[in-house]
Amino acid sequence: MSAGVPVSAMSSYAILGCGSVGHAVAEELVDQGRDVLIIDRDADRVETLRDQDLNAQVGDIREEEVAAVAADRDIVLILSSDVEANEAAVRNIREHDGTQFVVARASDPVTGDELAAVGADTVINPSAVIADSALRALESGELEHKASQLADVIEATGSRMGILTPDNPDPDSIASAVALRAIAAHLDVEADILYLGEVGHQENRAFVNLLDVEMIAVDREAENPLSGYDTVALVDGSLLSSGLDLSVDVLIDHHDVDVGDAISFVDVRPQMTSTSTILTKYVQEFDVSVNETVATALLYGIRAETLDFKRDTTPADLTAAAYLYPFANHDTLEQVESPSMSPETLDVLAEAIQNREVQGSHLVSNAGFVRDREAVEQAAQHLLNLEGITTTAVFGIAEDTIYLAARSKDIRLNIGRVLSDAFTDIGETVGHSTQASVEIPLGLFTGIEASEERLLELTEEAVRRKLFDAMGVESENGS
Repeated sequence: MSAGVPVSAMSSYAILGCGSVGHAVAEELVDQGRDVLIIDRDADRVETLRDQDLNAQVGDIREEEVAAVAADRDIVLILSSDVEANEAAVRNIREHDGTQFVVARASDPVTGDELAAVGADTVINPSAVIADSALRALESGELEHKASQLADVIEATGSRMGILTPDNPDPDSIASAVALRAIAAHLDVEADILYLGEVGHQENRAFVNLLDVEMIAVDREAENPLSGYDTVALVDGSLLSSGLDLSVDVLIDHHDVDVGDAISFVDVRPQMTSTSTILTKYVQEFDVSVNETVATALLYGIRAETLDFKRDTTPADLTAAAYLYPFANHDTLEQVESPSMSPETLDVLAEAIQNREVQGSHLVSNAGFVRDREAVEQAAQHLLNLEGITTTAVFGIAEDTIYLAARSKDIRLNIGRVLSDAFTDIGETVGHSTQASVEIPLGLFTGIEASEERLLELTEEAVRRKLFDAMGVESENGS
């Protein structure tokens, strides 16, 4: 088989078998100024091709003489609809001259393997190419249609639009909100980015501060916390996670979330790794002028959600990142990714290290009472660096909720499914195969007259037992 020559360096082509596919390829190559020879056994077809000023000859591609006629060509494209004839042509060319680059047409994967076995460098299946082209056209058309719908909802805003991020927003949700606000501005609509809880993780705080992202805290206790907005969008979060009884007009997310019937615009894509990737597509579709803040935010949102392209990364993520890369501020990204550790995080990490229980390569730890739930997430991530550990789960109590964060680098274990199996009946779980979290109301424990120490013991016993059971290992305290 030919070692191959760079296609860009090749200038002469032979097309053997010139049906509709071969004709289309020949016209394209001639339009590019290439030297093309066409060989086909149908004399009438050859005459028609000559009338179109194409270099065409009559010949049966099964015959050895055809290989000799095409011997001076750098690339040979064998595009007949007769796969047996194509296979014979490949054999003849390889027996005559083994240095040409050969492209052959197959009808299915089996015939493709057969053509490759006899010497074809590249095998194409027109049906697969057409299907791929149709899917790309469908995706492009669907995005255009969805963008039109989204524009209708945003432009219907009377005074101001509110873009709500989920409780304790992460980089993906913040970046998505920044992009949606840019789209709204492009449509001459003013919008505010809103958040619940707090921006707790030091990386997230650095992200917001360095990019100067203006965010407004929502008062959960207010009777109608979003009364100042006649259009409300929710990005990267479900209505359940907001904890508020809201009327939402726009929902964009990459999680499989509950969708209300009254929402005017919904774009939920569980097959996507990040909501930032979805918003990047909309930024491109609306032809928004991408400034440094929007590009840096979206690129960081994608990188954070994919663990810098090491987790569940899709071609769409890479394409979006490549588009954003030239516009982003990479010095800012480096600063965001290397923030100092807060005293609260250090305390939680120390507590988690002290209270860890390890069974095999699984580590579970109780961080005690915490003020910053993001510190629990960071502790789970840091403990994953311990030697011999492939899975971590750290939990802590804040007010009336148990916050549990888990991380895993064990490809045999889907940590999101583990948490769902363990706590779906008592808590709300979100996450992926390598990263997940759950919020569990203290529930029964809040009704017990007990000291904080006793309350911690009771929750620790229940959480550890459920976790180790779901992981398939036995706790030191029994299961």
